[in-house]
Amino acid sequence: MAMTLDALLAPITPEKFFTDHYDRQPLHVPGGAAKFAQVLSWRQLNRLLDMTHIWTEQSLKMVLDSAPVPAAQYSTRATSRDQQPVLQPDAGKMREWIRRGASVVLNDVDSLTPGLASVSEALEGAGLGKSQANVYISWQAHKAFASHYDTHDVWAVQVEGEKTWYIWEGRAEWPISHPAFRGQPQEHHDRAKGKLLATIVLKPGDLLYLPRGWYHDAMTLSEASVHVAYGVHAPLGMDFLNILVERVLYEPEFRKPLPRQDGTAAAKFALTSRANLLGQRLGELSRDPKVMGVLESFVTGFRFQRGGHDLLGARGIAPPAAGSADVEAPSYRVVDRGAKPVRRGAEFALKGSAGAVPLSAAEAEAAGWLLSRADVTEQELSAAHPTISAATLLRKLTEAGILVVA
Repeated sequence: MAMTLDALLAPITPEKFFTDHYDRQPLHVPGGAAKFAQVLSWRQLNRLLDMTHIWTEQSLKMVLDSAPVPAAQYSTRATSRDQQPVLQPDAGKMREWIRRGASVVLNDVDSLTPGLASVSEALEGAGLGKSQANVYISWQAHKAFASHYDTHDVWAVQVEGEKTWYIWEGRAEWPISHPAFRGQPQEHHDRAKGKLLATIVLKPGDLLYLPRGWYHDAMTLSEASVHVAYGVHAPLGMDFLNILVERVLYEPEFRKPLPRQDGTAAAKFALTSRANLLGQRLGELSRDPKVMGVLESFVTGFRFQRGGHDLLGARGIAPPAAGSADVEAPSYRVVDRGAKPVRRGAEFALKGSAGAVPLSAAEAEAAGWLLSRADVTEQELSAAHPTISAATLLRKLTEAGILVVA
């Protein structure tokens, strides 16, 4: 699937976003339940978690009421596919912690499905930087993290349930992922966050943008919540310094030893003179067209590499593939939770927010069963209600806006 920044921000335009919000102010964009239905679902989450061997104590974490759960308490010792001892998340142990309210955090998932990748590709395609995604699964009345800021821009995409976000006035001044910022105690954050600026309830299809360093925390008030937090790392001025470091390898003055210091005024003057000379040369290199060309290419290409494989096309056996696609049977997600079957005499219908869909008695019964589930496949619907045409019913409800392909 494909996504663009325009679609991600709609109905806000990218022009308004860059003028009023980018690196300036938080932004909440309400959306319909169908907007991010293809990004992630409960069904896909279970399937991802069932890929047991890809998860480790670094990529899958659990947190209960702001306290990390030790990995050994939700994992078992196992031998990896390369015969190394590892801690592997255990479904049974995780289930017990989930019953107690522990949140589940899945790190660096942006290349695991086309839906997850689509948002990262939209953000990177707009030149915002490298985009990685973490999934946060949380439960009613349990907070995973205390008030904090992130060292990257946050784009929170709500895909299941509702979550209340508390946005504070405070903002750290462009923090980076370094112990100088990562090591700050919670007492510092509680003082620096300031007064409450806004309380925002994210519903399925909503988007929340938070500039880097903005203080926030969140609490799930519905039964369950899933959001995908896309962390976008923009290229920094420090990256330009790294480019200059590579360039000065070819400058003899930067390879010479610095003047030895013996405490005399002459030695200090020699060191100051050399520093001024090197600084002047750095300024000249900063204006060098070749250096600027390298910098421009670096900023333009600052994104993660993911996808792009086409095995048959590479051998010339088949035409080039159109793009990534999920070849498995799609599931259908219920997005109109207020819809319900109704009967008037001998006639049946499914009444939704956009109107009523005429149904047969058997279809109305199947629709009632379908609405009790988070999502369903055509095969599951056909197995549960073999007397109806599952494909026809799914098409009717999708056209009426009651279902959406997930």
